[in-house]
Amino acid sequence: MSDLGFTPAPRARRPRPKVVTLSESAAERVREIMGRAEKPYAGLRVGVKNGGCAGQEYVLEYADTANPLDEVVEDKGVTILVEPKAVLFLVGTEIDYEVNKLSAKFVFRNPNETDACGCGESVTIQPAKPDEAA
Repeated sequence: MSDLGFTPAPRARRPRPKVVTLSESAAERVREIMGRAEKPYAGLRVGVKNGGCAGQEYVLEYADTANPLDEVVEDKGVTILVEPKAVLFLVGTEIDYEVNKLSAKFVFRNPNETDACGCGESVTIQPAKPDEAA
């Protein structure tokens, strides 16, 4: 209760944007892969790790369970679990799935990416500023 004799109503929070989204082709491919998995998984875990010639690499893997601090994103029928340390690096990222004559791969379209190596396996990512992440 406040000094004015009433309890203020809780303020409605504005909806937070999704940390990552999937293109239709990426969502379709993930649903297909997860549907053929040997066991059910909680979702697709997405993260960033140090490595490669540009400094960082994206990580995609099956997730048996959601960790308590994971950012959980539901998009196009897919559950995406974003590792907590990767959230500010991935804000605004779209994951796509591209197929051409010689390869098929997941591609990250990340507005926080500042550089990439020539082979396309590693990137340099600057974390989003807190005011950009909201």
